[in-house]
Amino acid sequence: MTNIDKLNNIFVDVFGVEQAELNADFRKENVEAWDSIHQLSIVTAMEEAFDILLDPEDIIALDSYQAAKEILEKNGIC
Repeated sequence: MTNIDKLNNIFVDVFGVEQAELNADFRKENVEAWDSIHQLSIVTAMEEAFDILLDPEDIIALDSYQAAKEILEKNGIC
């Protein structure tokens, strides 16, 4: 399983969506279910899946699927 697959699975599990819905438009403003609990669930799942500790700035910036990918790239994961 690739790292992108792991990230996709996190979003699918947290939001209960199909993988096909994960694109640049999958962001806090466009996803009705996105709230602080879901955001913390993503943070926790990413930290566990990739064995990283996200900086507070990254946690705050994590407002979209694209942002999650960029955070992983910044940490040398994707």
